[in-house]
Parts: sequence; structure tokens; C-alpha cells
Amino acid sequence: MNFGIIGAAGYIAKRHLKAIKDNNCNLVAAYDPFDSIGILDSFFPDAYYFNEMELFDRYVSKVSSSNQGLNYLSICSPNYLHDSHIRFGLKNNLNVICEKPIVLNPWNLEELINIENKTDRKAYTILQLRLHDAIIKLKEKVGQQNKIYDIDLTYITSRGNWYYTSWKGDERKSGGLATNIGVHFYDMLTWIFGKVKRNVVHIKEYDRVSGFLELENANVRYFLSINSNHLPSNFTKGEKMTYRSIKIDGEEFEFSEGFTELHTKSYKEILDGNGFRISEALECIKIVSDIRSSNPIGLKGDYHPLAISETSKHPFGW
Repeated sequence: MNFGIIGAAGYIAKRHLKAIKDNNCNLVAAYDPFDSIGILDSFFPDAYYFNEMELFDRYVSKVSSSNQGLNYLSICSPNYLHDSHIRFGLKNNLNVICEKPIVLNPWNLEELINIENKTDRKAYTILQLRLHDAIIKLKEKVGQQNKIYDIDLTYITSRGNWYYTSWKGDERKSGGLATNIGVHFYDMLTWIFGKVKRNVVHIKEYDRVSGFLELENANVRYFLSINSNHLPSNFTKGEKMTYRSIKIDGEEFEFSEGFTELHTKSYKEILDGNGFRISEALECIKIVSDIRSSNPIGLKGDYHPLAISETSKHPFGW
């Protein structure tokens, strides 16, 4: 299979490039306006590279009927561009694989589903936690029991000051903190414990968001942060300084290993015809959209213990 990629210079692109190579496919063409693109040498040095979308568009059209034509388009661009780039792929008769979040708003996704249904191509998203062995076993276990679980989700993935200057720090482009770093956890939780019945936001700051989700089979308190000061006091701060924890009825659910190959697994499932279609992301996109539009109620009701963390000053005084 021949692939093209949009957003080849970004952080997540390496996982997609590796997934394409590991599945014995070929990257024909790459586009990114940022030309520090030497990563291609490690995977597909013969791929054509374009730093202008108009030239990439022309190339895709030109080779559409040749043996260099594309079968799939991988999308790793900033979140707010996913909608446009998925449309581009479908309108050029390509199957599409888009990194999460698929889009920022549920109405954008509903329109993309309509466009997809009018073509003979398919659009997929990366919901890699659904392929994690421990999470699959948890879903099987939950499906065998009829009860309401109490869950605490804690995810702290430290980011430097660069984050706030980049598109990721702009809510209009990233969708905000919950969208940018939390959407895959919301997908995992609703995949296992059912749809949302109530969505309450307690705290929403530039570096953290905390709230409560009442699902069909679980009550979830969550805390998401990009501030290293929120890491546990006994946590060994490594290079990535990332801490993830899910407690189910007070017991730690272990899923810290097994993340490195999930994109490769995702691509294999897609190539085998079993990937996750974009429609499957609708529930988690609704969650993050509602969080973005909600007014925090403060420390009321059933809130996550870390929600009481002191607010730190924005690095740029905003």
C-alpha cells in the first residue's frame, strides 16, 4: 500500500512513519510546512517531500492514476486542521487515517461522517488504548459484572514553556487541555463503562482540568495536568516526567507498559479491514467539547483529590 502523510515533522508523526514501515507499506509523499524533516531518512528516504500544501495537492492529483498513486493518507497535523485534511483525503479518493482528536467539535465529525458515506473510501482514527492488552481484559471483566464502579483517573504529562506559545497552548487550535491530552482516556472509559450521563467540570485552568463524569457503569473523577509541580512527591522525575494512574474501586489498574507498538497495531487492524472508523470517536469528542464550553463549578460535589492543587502563575503572566 502507498501512503501519503500530512504533518510529517510533528511529534506524533514518528509513530505513524514507524507503523507504515512496520506493516511493510511505502510512504510515497509527505507534506509539512516545517522543513526540519530529516526523520524521513530513518524510515522513507525516497519519499517526496513538499512544504506547500498546493504542491502536495498537485502531486496527489498528478499521480492518482499511476503506480505511485496513494491508497492511504495519514494525518498528523495540528488538531484544528484535521477536519480540512480529512476532507482533502476523501475528496481525492483516499482512505484516511487521522491521529486523535479526530476533530474539535461533534458537529464537525457528523459532517465528516456524511462526506465519508458519500464516497467509496473510509476514514479511520487512532484509538490505540482499545488495543492495549490490559485494557481489553478490563473491558471483558466489566462486561461480565453488573455494577457501578468508582474510578479516579490521574494523568500528568509535564510540558515546558514552549507548549503555551505553540498551537497546543491555543484552545482555538488544540481544543484545550482536555482535548489535547485527555481525549484518548475519555474514549477508553466510555468504551468500557458506557456513555456519559452527566459531565461536570470542577477546575479548568491553563495547565490543568479536573471534573466528574457519570457514565452508565462508572463514576469517574479525573485530573489532567501538564504541570510538573502536580507530580506525586515520591515520583522519580525522568526525561518525560509523565504519570498516569487509574484506580478502580480504590485499586490501582496497571497499564503502564505496552504502549510502544500500539500505533503499529492500529495500522495493522486498519489494513486488515478492522480499524476504528471516525464515527466511533463521536462520544469522546462530545465529552471534550462539553468540557470546553462548561463553566467550572469549583470544589463542590465529588471532585478529584488533586483538584485542590494550588493554581500556579502562567509562565507568561497571562
